[in-house]
Amino acid sequence: MEKDFFVHESSYVDDNVTIGKGTKIWHFCHVQKGANLGENCSLGQNVNVANNVKIGNGVRIQNNVSVYEGVEIEDNVFCGPSCVFTNVTTPRSHYSVHGDYAKTLVKWGASLGANSTIVCGHNVGRCALIAAGAVVTKDVKDHALMAGVPAKQIGWVCECGERLSKEFTCSSCSKKYKETETGLIEIK
Repeated sequence: MEKDFFVHESSYVDDNVTIGKGTKIWHFCHVQKGANLGENCSLGQNVNVANNVKIGNGVRIQNNVSVYEGVEIEDNVFCGPSCVFTNVTTPRSHYSVHGDYAKTLVKWGASLGANSTIVCGHNVGRCALIAAGAVVTKDVKDHALMAGVPAKQIGWVCECGERLSKEFTCSSCSKKYKETETGLIEIK
């Protein structure tokens, strides 16, 4: 039977894994039992997807990223090279967590910069942009631009990725937004 996805011969895919049409899994990856990868995803070199992780459609995970159990990634998310997820709030090598992982949700269209860290138990909002090297230690609002250690909001970004003006207007694609309790929403 012909596969409608690609797995490089150096990668391992465990049993009971779902891989969507058009997805590409490149060199030295490991996709563990129960993982669910959507359609048209790309996993760069040396990516690990842990047990039972759910990854949406159109997700791009660059080289050297481990997506640990407890993390869920919605559609069209970009995970930059060597970005980091955690899944235990108080790790100790001599105490087992017995599968009790803090949940992390990365929402639709968010981008996580190279070497950014997402501390478990926090959500990253729709179309948010996490700068390279930033450490997220709290929930991130929709369309928030976050930078620093710990990450602080330094502005807002459009769905297309451009930084928004003070009036929440994009100079690149002309979309307009308004602020809500959970972040920005587009004005149509």
